[in-house]
Amino acid sequence: MSRSGDVNEPTREFPEYAKGQAAPAVPAQDRRWAADGGAEAVGEPTAGESDPEPTRPDPVLTSERTRGRGLFWLAGVLAVVLVLVLGVRVTGLWPTWRNPFAQETTDRSQPPLLKSIQDLSRYVAAEGNFQVVIDLQNDRKYVPDFLLNERTLFVGAGSVESYVDFARISEGAVIESADRKSVEIRLPAPQLGEPNLDLERSYVFAEERGLLNRLGEVFGGDPNRQREVYQKAEESIAAAARDSGLGDRAQENTRKMLEGLLRSLGYEKVTVTYTAP
Repeated sequence: MSRSGDVNEPTREFPEYAKGQAAPAVPAQDRRWAADGGAEAVGEPTAGESDPEPTRPDPVLTSERTRGRGLFWLAGVLAVVLVLVLGVRVTGLWPTWRNPFAQETTDRSQPPLLKSIQDLSRYVAAEGNFQVVIDLQNDRKYVPDFLLNERTLFVGAGSVESYVDFARISEGAVIESADRKSVEIRLPAPQLGEPNLDLERSYVFAEERGLLNRLGEVFGGDPNRQREVYQKAEESIAAAARDSGLGDRAQENTRKMLEGLLRSLGYEKVTVTYTAP
């Protein structure tokens, strides 16, 4: 109860609670006691007091948190893009990008023209494969090689056939015995065909050119410059075939072929002779 009816003083108990019940705890910082034993309004600042300043966030910590979140989202975006690219590549939907500076080859060759057809009755009995090394040099006397000089080291590979031309068998070349048990055949001697240079196995091993020769190539070179080297290689291969005994091998192979063929027809003796070309 109050001591005076005109002055309001706080009661010793909270009016909301009955006597004998414990009152709720009030934080110490919210209690203000006056000098005369009275209590000030709870939660209201006293006169002369100001609100405490709000705490400002640390800019360094804030920057680190922002950078961390940015790196996290960037890593996530990159991972998603990588998964999408791999998926598109695996499914074959990714477009193929061509290099705009890639080298391209354009073939403007004309269709081949058939000029003639020749009937052949050759029996190719042997073939020789040869390889030659051509060292061809063209220079000028009293002129230094570094000014005017052309030297080519060429490795040529080619083949030559040895054949018997059955079309040249004359009348009466086949002589049969009266008892039909033996036969004699006269054939023309084997011949050597033209050398066939294999460009896939032939190559230029080394080449030396003078300063003036290189300048000449800049302003208009000779497109048939290698033709002389090819001709030399074919001539060397043909000469090697003549000295290799390829004709004798062709004679022996032809004789064996005819003997096997005529013996299967019932002839017991087969004689093959060759006439001079």
